[in-house]
Amino acid sequence: MSKSIVDVPPGKALRLGLRLPIWLYRWHLGWLLGERFLLLTHIGRNSGMPRQAVIEVVAHDKDMDMYFVVSGWGEKSDWYQNIRKTPSVIVQVAGRKFRSYAEFIPVEKAIRILETYAREHPVAFRELSGLFLGEHMKAGSDASRLLAERMPMVGFRQNQSE
Repeated sequence: MSKSIVDVPPGKALRLGLRLPIWLYRWHLGWLLGERFLLLTHIGRNSGMPRQAVIEVVAHDKDMDMYFVVSGWGEKSDWYQNIRKTPSVIVQVAGRKFRSYAEFIPVEKAIRILETYAREHPVAFRELSGLFLGEHMKAGSDASRLLAERMPMVGFRQNQSE
């Protein structure tokens, strides 16, 4: 496999590009992104201050009303490290806003969710595997396992007490 984007931290330009969708939510236009993206508000592990990240949703289990995301830069992602320390978060997705407690998904379950994502979004999956594994892969390959092992999956659902 060739070098992937995960092997190097994002530069300033990429960081800026990844942060631009946050403004859609600040301007109350986050609903335009539908259920494909969510805004995660979390607490900085060092600063203790609120931080935000927009993350692609790889699956929404409607029965459990849980949204699943992966950490593109693995355990190095700031948002991922922050929720490991403080898993209580606020999620905005598809015009909804709710409190959640991050649930860290076991690799075997993450593989199944990514296999479904690969079937439902073959072009996005091919690009995702190229970006994060350094090789464009198709559904049915080892890509789901490789992605799940490299990029931890987290689930968010509304707290039951709300």
